[in-house]
Amino acid sequence: MAMKYIDDSVLLSNYINGNEKAFETLVLRHKDKIYRYIYLKVKNQLLAEDIFQETFIKAIRTIKLGAYNEDGKFLPWVMRIAHNLTIDHFRKTNKVKMISETSSKNEEYNIFNTLHVDELNVQDKMALDELKSQMVDLVEYLPDPQREIIKMRIFQDLSFKEIADMENISINTALGRMRYALINLRKLIEKHQLVTDL
Repeated sequence: MAMKYIDDSVLLSNYINGNEKAFETLVLRHKDKIYRYIYLKVKNQLLAEDIFQETFIKAIRTIKLGAYNEDGKFLPWVMRIAHNLTIDHFRKTNKVKMISETSSKNEEYNIFNTLHVDELNVQDKMALDELKSQMVDLVEYLPDPQREIIKMRIFQDLSFKEIADMENISINTALGRMRYALINLRKLIEKHQLVTDL
C-alpha cells in the first residue's frame, strides 16, 4: 500500500520503529496546513519557516524520547507545538497585547485604559513593559483550559470559531472559558495589586 493512504497513527508507529520515510510522509501530508497556520499569525515568511522547522524538530525530539502519547492525533498535536512556539515568539519580542474583555457582544472592550505606546514617555513605557510581563506571569496561574484560551485569543489573535475548532468545543464553551479566565485574572490583578492604568 502506498504510504499516502496509510493513517497517521500507523505512519507514526512505523517511524518509531525506524522507518524514516514514514515521518517524511507525515510532514508532506500536513506541511501546508501547519505552515499556513503559523504564517497567518506571524505575517512573515522567514519567521514562519523558522517556526515551522522548529515545530518539526521539537516533534521529532519528543517522539525519539518516547514522550509522544497522542494516539492517532498527530496533526492536532503538531499544531499545538506550532501554536506554543508562536506564542513563545511573541513573548520574546514583547508583542503581548493588552488583555481584552471579550464577550460575544463586544470583542473590543479593554480591561485596561492605557495610552498608545508612542504617546508614553520612557518611564511610562518601562512601566507598561513591566505590566505586560506581569500579566503574562499571571496567566500561568489560571486553570489549564482558561490559560490556553487566553493564549489563543489574546496572544495569538485567534477567533472564537478557530479556538472552538482547534479544541473541539462549542463557541459558547470557548466564550464561557474566556469569561471565567478574565474574572480570575481580575482577582489575580487585585491580589497582586497591579496598576492597570498609566
